[in-house]
Amino acid sequence: MKRTAAAATLTLTVVLLAAAAPQAFADTNPPPTAGDAAPAAPVRIDPTSPNLQLPEGSTLAAPKVLDIVSVTDESSVAASQPEQRQETSNSTVTYALQSEVVFTRDSATLSPSATSRIQAIAADINTRHVTSPIRVFGFTDNLGSDEHGEALSKQRAQAVYQVLAAALSSAGDASHTFQVRGYGEDYPIADNSTESGRQQNRRVEITFTPPAA
Repeated sequence: MKRTAAAATLTLTVVLLAAAAPQAFADTNPPPTAGDAAPAAPVRIDPTSPNLQLPEGSTLAAPKVLDIVSVTDESSVAASQPEQRQETSNSTVTYALQSEVVFTRDSATLSPSATSRIQAIAADINTRHVTSPIRVFGFTDNLGSDEHGEALSKQRAQAVYQVLAAALSSAGDASHTFQVRGYGEDYPIADNSTESGRQQNRRVEITFTPPAA
């Protein structure tokens, strides 16, 4: 099974224009937030080690502002299994929809509650006046074949995209560029050796970059 981020491959990108057929082009960008490795235990550091001292004549690098991320979960049965997760950083916003909530089992058919959830995300995008490409990426766990996972994740991403694009169009905002892609089991966010972890990995992410304030 694939465990690490694969080289970026062909992504279906759809340009939604009023009264125009969608156009596809290649996207070489991987998911911006998926697949980050779980943090390891802190390494014990000896503060008296001479290796921590700057060589004579050296100076510190210029200060750097780090990307601060906040995460909000809409939980279901347990806090570790959120129905929907919103991750906001200095540059991007990501909504992660749990597949069990959005789709019927092992299919790309949307559940009765899915449309309202996706429409709420569309409303947020519209309120933020987003002009950058919107990424809709699907992911699965590592059960089943690679081919099945890639196909299912792509079909689910496409289903979410269709509702999202229609909702934005109904709100009078039909000029967005979309990148729609299925990554299968690549870029897990939890441990696939447990059902709780696999449930978190089965998801569809909607990512966009709000305009600078």
